[in-house]
Amino acid sequence: MGIVVAVDGPSGAGKSSTSRAVATRAKWDYLDTGALYRGATWLAQREKITEPLEIVEALEKFPLTFIANPLSPKLFCADVDITEAIRSQEVTDQVSQVSAFPAVRAQLLEVQQKLISKAERGIVVEGRDIGTVVAPDAALKIFLTADLTARALRREKELESPADALSTEAVGQSLAQRDHLDSTRTTSPLMVAADAITIDSTELSLHETAQRIWELLKERRLLGLPIVALLGRPNVGKSTLVNRFLGRREAIVEDTPGVTRDRVTYECEWNGREFMVMDTGGWEAKPDGISVGVSGIAELAMEEADVLALVIDSQVGALDEDDILVRELRKMKKPIILIANKVDSPVEETQAHALWNLGLGEPQFVSALHGRSSGDLLDKIVKLLPEVGAAQSQDGYRRVALIGRPNVGKSSLLNILAGTTRALVDDVAGTTRDPVDELIELGGSIWRFIDTAGIRKRANQSSGTDYYATLRTQMALERAEVAVVVLDASTPISEQDLRIITMVEEAGKALIIVMNKWDLVDEDRQISLDREIDRHLDVVEWAQRVNLAAKTGWHRDRLAPALRTALTSWEKRIPTSRLNSFLGTLIAATPPPVRGGKQPKILYATQAGIAPPRFVIFTTGFLESSYRRFIERRLREEFGFPGTPLQVSVRVRERE
Repeated sequence: MGIVVAVDGPSGAGKSSTSRAVATRAKWDYLDTGALYRGATWLAQREKITEPLEIVEALEKFPLTFIANPLSPKLFCADVDITEAIRSQEVTDQVSQVSAFPAVRAQLLEVQQKLISKAERGIVVEGRDIGTVVAPDAALKIFLTADLTARALRREKELESPADALSTEAVGQSLAQRDHLDSTRTTSPLMVAADAITIDSTELSLHETAQRIWELLKERRLLGLPIVALLGRPNVGKSTLVNRFLGRREAIVEDTPGVTRDRVTYECEWNGREFMVMDTGGWEAKPDGISVGVSGIAELAMEEADVLALVIDSQVGALDEDDILVRELRKMKKPIILIANKVDSPVEETQAHALWNLGLGEPQFVSALHGRSSGDLLDKIVKLLPEVGAAQSQDGYRRVALIGRPNVGKSSLLNILAGTTRALVDDVAGTTRDPVDELIELGGSIWRFIDTAGIRKRANQSSGTDYYATLRTQMALERAEVAVVVLDASTPISEQDLRIITMVEEAGKALIIVMNKWDLVDEDRQISLDREIDRHLDVVEWAQRVNLAAKTGWHRDRLAPALRTALTSWEKRIPTSRLNSFLGTLIAATPPPVRGGKQPKILYATQAGIAPPRFVIFTTGFLESSYRRFIERRLREEFGFPGTPLQVSVRVRERE
């Protein structure tokens, strides 16, 4: 089963159009669960039945079949296409009553989950109980909503038939009634899942709403990494090229042909774009012995990959086997790059131009051993990579890094959350040296917690084991989405604590400060701690603080809500219209200060990205850093960004 995206929300919020747009772009399956309930309602009306058990029996006799193609989704009842029939006003008026029957929901739940399990690469599922009941483990959960007036106008436009036409007020009343029925039914009511992202589409176009979900998929690395397969005859330098891409000796390389036999994938990055490079065994047109299996595995790699790279030894040139392999590659109908390897000089490059005869276009001349033109080759590969890759690299669990000084209780916190001794705990500082991953259920959701080694001092001042432990901790922080910085509340806040907090802020991660060992804090320590917080933590006053005792588990239940709030802020996007309306009011009340006799004019602002939220302000002149901080402070007051850093930058445009 591939990635599951759950989209819930009330009728008219744009779930169907948005879900189909996302599924189409990702080339994933699409499931409209509401269509199944409409199908059950249509069947009940056709058979003139109203009892739940009778409807279930009818569904067993005339099963519903959903074609999960986002470009043309269809619903069949037995052999009858009812795609259009289920959108009638008669079905719309009765669907909430039918969908409220527990027996009907149980029957259709099984149908929905079977359809989801058949999706190989991914599926976008929309309805009213997807994130809570149908797919509670979905990698991404969206609650799509809009105000009643906007939903009524959208639904009114859908009712194109004069017979179905209703006034906006009547449509709104119908939607409000359906909202009430869906939200108050005893079985699987419409509600926001605990770990869902709420998107209000009232002021958003269809494209903007779909782009918002796409942005979340991309940020969480749920779109999958593209796979680039290196293919070719034995001993042409595929593994050497892999090592050149990775910048380290990872793939085994020998002068003996046929060292690589299986297909092995490595994660690679170039100019900010991540992908998987797949090393394969040498392909032979007429294999014998073990070569039969090796060639077969190479052919499997052709099917799995998104981009095919044919590697030729330019010293040998193209052989008949290469012509046969080219024909096989063309059958895959995928982007193909021709790589002429072992080209160490301009003279050899001239000789290698004979590879044009393979009919794959211009060869990319490289020397994998010496690195000649390898950067140009990677540039070409990155241009061919698709948006959605075949390699799923994430499981959808939110990633939380536990960091802090040694002996502040990070491992104890991990153990109390896990309910078992997952990490070794000792009074000796620095017991943990390697990051420890653990899936933990907390507050109704599963989280991936990463326990890290305590950071003693600056990495460039550390040595030996401490140095490498610090580097691994920094790598764990890069992998995480939110950092839980654990402080020892019973001791004064140290310079190292502040340095760690700054490291998290500079990394752009959501932040929660845990005051651990609260059971050791007496009244006098409480007074001094308040002073330390006011003095040292004022620069991160936006960070949420949780007081707990990891040893006993006191207040551990407060961590999950704090994590959700921080991550929601970290992924929050403000519509451009609202942002500029706020900025206009702000500037009118408090204009930017005059600098050099000229007052800079703020033209407009936009949110450039999320995770963390990044804002760009376009002006006609330089803005003082104090005014930027003022804008950031007012942004937080207006829109609320608890638990996440904000990045506000200025771009100066000359007056025309």
